[in-house]
Amino acid sequence: MGAEVDESVRKYPPEFLDLERELTVFLRRARSFSGELAREVHPELEPAAYGLFVRLEDGGPQRATDLAAYFGVGKATISRQLGVLERLGLITRAPDPADGRASLLHLTPEGRERFTVVRDARRGEYVRKLAAWDRGEIAELARLLHRLNGLSETGAQPPDQ
Repeated sequence: MGAEVDESVRKYPPEFLDLERELTVFLRRARSFSGELAREVHPELEPAAYGLFVRLEDGGPQRATDLAAYFGVGKATISRQLGVLERLGLITRAPDPADGRASLLHLTPEGRERFTVVRDARRGEYVRKLAAWDRGEIAELARLLHRLNGLSETGAQPPDQ
């Protein structure tokens, strides 16, 4: 086992190993937290539902295929997740004016209200947890996360913004 660790250290710079470790912890905790938030919106929701609410609130009505592409999941996965939200009355479908064969997904008033309450509580939690941080550090963290997320969308490093 020790030889494997030594090989890994030689093969990958330590800062990449540190990044992998910290991202692993962060992602695990974020998934757990998203699950808690989704269940606060509605007890039957799974963790991925919270991200769907965020995307529909931020991006407005969207096609299921666009949501699947944005999150990097298959059509069957997104259909199942959206089906639960629709069954619970948290989203609704309406014909896409640009293509009558397709539907746009919208948050219902109840879905938006439930999501807003939970989102505002989450934002308040960020403010409390990061109160001791310099605002510039918070902005830099957001910028770097945006840049990192851009790698997943394009497969290449976006220009530094």
